[in-house]
Amino acid sequence: MTSHSLPAPFSNASSAAPALLTQGAEALVYKTVFLSADTPCALKYRPPKTWRHPILDRRLTKQRLLSEARTLTKCRREGVKCPGVLGADWDAGWIALEWIEGYTIRKCLDKFLHGLEAEDIASTNKEAENKDSEEAQKRSELWDLMARVGRAVGRLHEIGVVHGDLTTSNLMLRPPQSLREGAFDAEPGAAPSNDGPEDLSGDVVLIDFGLAIQLVQDEDRAVDLYVLERAFSSTHPTAEPLFKEVLRVYGESYKGAKVVLRRLEEVRMRGRKKSMIG
Repeated sequence: MTSHSLPAPFSNASSAAPALLTQGAEALVYKTVFLSADTPCALKYRPPKTWRHPILDRRLTKQRLLSEARTLTKCRREGVKCPGVLGADWDAGWIALEWIEGYTIRKCLDKFLHGLEAEDIASTNKEAENKDSEEAQKRSELWDLMARVGRAVGRLHEIGVVHGDLTTSNLMLRPPQSLREGAFDAEPGAAPSNDGPEDLSGDVVLIDFGLAIQLVQDEDRAVDLYVLERAFSSTHPTAEPLFKEVLRVYGESYKGAKVVLRRLEEVRMRGRKKSMIG
């Protein structure tokens, strides 16, 4: 990965060494601390683009960070579970966000779908028999989790926001406080553990709003759902029945959902046609 110098205060010798989590084309994301050693945060840093005119680069960086901060603030105000904004410096190109302790939905599916076939998942829901068995319990938890995902995305769309990169890696499960104690004992600035959850209780939290937009149309909402559907099918092919549960609960989440789901069918048809043409 390319090495970048972080802006102050994250480059101070007295600060905990940030742990690089992801490096994309536009931004780097670190786990570090903000202002005090016991306040972990996710630091998103947009380094200067040397190939872009400096004035244009600063203007674009400011616009994108400001847009993300405003969207997150609106979502929090409207009851959407997402990280809070701890601080930002548009000129230096960074925004510090509340650290969400938990697991990506992708990791949850990796662990709980292990050993399960698609037909097993489809034939078992909350009303399934033999609920005392370990497999039936896992399946029941998965269906409950998908319902929470559907409600979370539905609420986001209801307030007029689309995520823009709605994948199972940008949806997180934050366990209840009682389960978080002892499960995440690393230092505040250390990289998170790769272990998956022991159960699927907790809140679904949306993260990474760098591509989010407001004042959206039903077409935008449908594309958001299509991106999530493709994420399910590409990383967890056996999870198709679970995604249907996401859409079922999404459809109950707000009045405009029926129109969005009809648009989703149109988006799917365009996607299949594009795949056939190449």
